[in-house]
Amino acid sequence: MTWESEWHDIGTLNRQDTVKTRVKMVANVLIVDNDREMLSTLEKKFARYDDTFTVLTAENGQTAMKVLRQDMVSLVVTELEVPGIEGEGLLKHVAERYPEVPVIVLTAYRTPEIERLARQSGAAEYCSKPVVPENLSQKIIAILSRQSDGGTLRSVSSGIFLQLIEMEQKTCTIRLEDLSSGQRGVLFFRDGELLDARACRLQGKPAAQRIFSWEKVTISIQNDCPPIDNKIQRELQTLILEAARLKDEAASPDDDLGEADEPIEKTEVEEVTSSNPINRIRHAIETRIGQADGVEDIYQDTSWDVFIRRLSVLGKLFRSGPMKLCFVDKGELSDHIIIPGRKTTVISVSPKSPRDKIMKALSP
Repeated sequence: MTWESEWHDIGTLNRQDTVKTRVKMVANVLIVDNDREMLSTLEKKFARYDDTFTVLTAENGQTAMKVLRQDMVSLVVTELEVPGIEGEGLLKHVAERYPEVPVIVLTAYRTPEIERLARQSGAAEYCSKPVVPENLSQKIIAILSRQSDGGTLRSVSSGIFLQLIEMEQKTCTIRLEDLSSGQRGVLFFRDGELLDARACRLQGKPAAQRIFSWEKVTISIQNDCPPIDNKIQRELQTLILEAARLKDEAASPDDDLGEADEPIEKTEVEEVTSSNPINRIRHAIETRIGQADGVEDIYQDTSWDVFIRRLSVLGKLFRSGPMKLCFVDKGELSDHIIIPGRKTTVISVSPKSPRDKIMKALSP
């Protein structure tokens, strides 16, 4: 996955090389230990890395679980056994509830049994006690760098970018931060399918809808996805549209006067793509240019829907506004004028038809 700049010039998603950008999403690193003095020392030592990660601390397992619920944590550093949770319970909790969060185990006794327990519970790394801050910081930075190995973008539209992930059938973990509110979330994709989401103490579909309501975000891409089940079972486009609808409903002020809204004037294309689109298209053509030679057929065909979606995404990327209609020359005996709507409408025309006049007749 290649990002050509720190903004949102999007390159080819299938390329393997990665251009690192200057944009960073500062990660939350949770350190769990009952030694208050050690926690305080690490906080002070790690202050110099505040452009890469922020240290959160917990002295016991219960506090650690609370922090995990309240904050989007990118990495956990913990003893294998912490007060408030038996044995390796915190590691299992992280592995089950937060599978994308790696764990560094702190241990003074790196025995085969300790290694086995840590490995079974999903530990990513070890660090010997007493802790040497420089050694631990190197391990933290190395793990965090893998969480953005696919690149980092700032001030992008989450909906547009994620539709590209779907179209390119990428497997990845996406971490996002809303630039206006500071809220954070994470999305899990496998082969372009959205499996799960977490944001603002929400999980699954509600979390995904919350994320899709964010207009401008910082995005960090990790080029793998943990082995999780599909908890959403919905198409990405449907979720994005639902999120937009819910956001619009929440933003609409109550009508205290109880007056009916004024009718919204429809454009010609909006009219022809509502009810009876084929009859309306014929009427628009005949009214504006008369009997158009070369119009062979007008019909609805959902096989064009994926093509329309891709063009719509590109239109949004280049801020050219919503697509009204387009002309397609596939090198066949007939060309096509495509009109998006609930059902895609196709006008089949001969190559010698006055296509410019026909398209102008159907344009606003």
